[in-house]
Amino acid sequence: MTDETRVPIAKAKGRPMLQWVGKRPLREVRSFPAQLVERFASTAPAGAVSTDVDWSGWPDRFDRGGLLFHGDNKEVLAHLLANGFRGKVDLVYIDPPFDSGADYVRKVQLRGASGSVRLDGESHTLGEQIQYTDIWANDTYLQFMYERLLLIKELMSPRGSLVLHCDPRRGFQLRCLLDEVLGPDAFVNEVVWKRSDAHSDVGQGAKHLGTVHDVLLLYVRDRPSTWNDMFSPLPQTTVDNWYRNVEEGTGRRYNKADATGPGGTAKGSPLYEWKGVTRPWRFSRARMEELEAEGRLTYSESGMVYVKRYLDESKGVPLQDWWDDIQMVRGIQRRGEASYPTEKPEALLDRVVQLLSSPGDIVLDCFIGSGTTAAVAQKLGRRWIGADINKGAIQTTEKRLAAIIEDQANAAGSEQLAMESGETPRPAQLGFSVLRVNDYDLQIQHNEAVNLAVEHLGADRTKTDAFFQGTLGRELLYIVGFNHPCSPLDLQAAAHELEQRPDEQRDVVVVALGRELACEPWLADYNRVRPINRIRLIELRTDPKYGKFFQHQPAVARVRFEPEGDAVRVTIDDFISPSIIERLSAQEGVLTPQITDWRAMVDSVFIDAAYDGGVFNVALADIPERRQDLVDGSYIVERPADSMQPIAVRITDMLGEEVLVIEERAGH
Repeated sequence: MTDETRVPIAKAKGRPMLQWVGKRPLREVRSFPAQLVERFASTAPAGAVSTDVDWSGWPDRFDRGGLLFHGDNKEVLAHLLANGFRGKVDLVYIDPPFDSGADYVRKVQLRGASGSVRLDGESHTLGEQIQYTDIWANDTYLQFMYERLLLIKELMSPRGSLVLHCDPRRGFQLRCLLDEVLGPDAFVNEVVWKRSDAHSDVGQGAKHLGTVHDVLLLYVRDRPSTWNDMFSPLPQTTVDNWYRNVEEGTGRRYNKADATGPGGTAKGSPLYEWKGVTRPWRFSRARMEELEAEGRLTYSESGMVYVKRYLDESKGVPLQDWWDDIQMVRGIQRRGEASYPTEKPEALLDRVVQLLSSPGDIVLDCFIGSGTTAAVAQKLGRRWIGADINKGAIQTTEKRLAAIIEDQANAAGSEQLAMESGETPRPAQLGFSVLRVNDYDLQIQHNEAVNLAVEHLGADRTKTDAFFQGTLGRELLYIVGFNHPCSPLDLQAAAHELEQRPDEQRDVVVVALGRELACEPWLADYNRVRPINRIRLIELRTDPKYGKFFQHQPAVARVRFEPEGDAVRVTIDDFISPSIIERLSAQEGVLTPQITDWRAMVDSVFIDAAYDGGVFNVALADIPERRQDLVDGSYIVERPADSMQPIAVRITDMLGEEVLVIEERAGH
């Protein structure tokens, strides 16, 4: 593979170093191409977008705007590294899943759990020493995060910061990882966010304290880093106790600050006589004269000098590492279908983004979820990059950002967004692109599919040849249409083309998504008598060097609708999500998992009792509360009286893929 598709990753050198079963350093990572899915661009009057943003370092292959990637974030991060974003991200905020398995499935049973497997040269009997839940929750989770943090480090700019949002159960492990990846000197703060007053995990008989806080771990790439001082409003008790003095004539409240120099002359405070009092003073004589002229000095009966500190000039209390003034997102605050159980409030991200970045900076969130980070970055004039493996997350973020950008464009001419005061920066962009990384929709024009494959292989494209699409090293490249597996007929076509070119000395590499079994004997027979013009076959999905190239396959379901009295029993007999199966098989774990219950792949089931073919009206919803619970799969549905509309079932998998199954009824 060429240097363009293998991205080197620097070694982690920090201490301490956390150990786990199967720990593997990430020396390099394969980069897959991105497929452009959609562009969103809003028309706005001149001046609506900031002219201060420096786009000179932005990679030319990407539109100048937000970037929203659908795919495994490890592959997305590798794609960003390979395509010009190394060292350019100014702020990374991530809120990763606390149990990483939830990204893919709810419950998975390993095949052959009673056997042995070799891990780093040691043999372990899984049934005796390792429980799968422990592997996933501890070892595989740590490897999952370790690899992504190593990639994130490479993307961070020299003045960049990283904020990792986690819960107390994972905080200590993730801090060890960050110390190893970025170094202990990169640690800045552990922020405690008090997100609620009470928690439902404490009830009758519970033997633990309620968990009401999350942890934000703040690290930097290097020092100095971007830092913008922030302040919290003064508590009312402070106002009442400290600002008790009221200035005559103006009514301004103030407190009295000692004007004497702290530490005396030994600390450099100037010594002179002022109004009959000789002391080391906090200010020079010239500055004292200025304060006197401004009416900012006040005197005690004994002649002691004080400086007036006005309440209306106070910035507040410098921000501390205990945040109890931001409430978590609750039911009525959610945006209907856009709601996420773990959605974070915009106020939280607003504080993080303003504290650690400047207008025009690049903000990255590779666990984008409901899109809060991108939404806040867009509102605050930052550039943004988001990624998520969940299709529903991408759809939610896309709608949310489109609405924000439309509002910004519509208000661009108003005084509110003229932003003459400079308090609210102009948007850095009024558009974004949606891209797929290694989850390709290949039901597209053959030419676009060819371009994706050429980029993935690192081949040289040749558009002047009527048959071969380019060269891979010294071989001619022939890409079979991705709408079918390679067959002997495809190989014969390449052989026939070589016969038409008697002076051609090069070999041929045929590239396809799959192959028929008959291809192997055909190739063996053909190549046996040929010292030149030999043909070899690369299968993009399984090849050791070029494999794991994913074609997006929609999920499918088998559902029965059976009368049961005056109602209908809806039974889901089977559900298959090829995307989940592909991702599971691609995970670099200890064993290939086997899904023994289709419900493990399902996130939710919604049923419309009288579907009109347009709006889906939810009459029954099955959304398990806990991650370890499964949907029921069998439901009794009351059909509305005299309704001739069919029942419809909408099944959503753990990656956000939806399947709609509609009952067949007479006349429909």
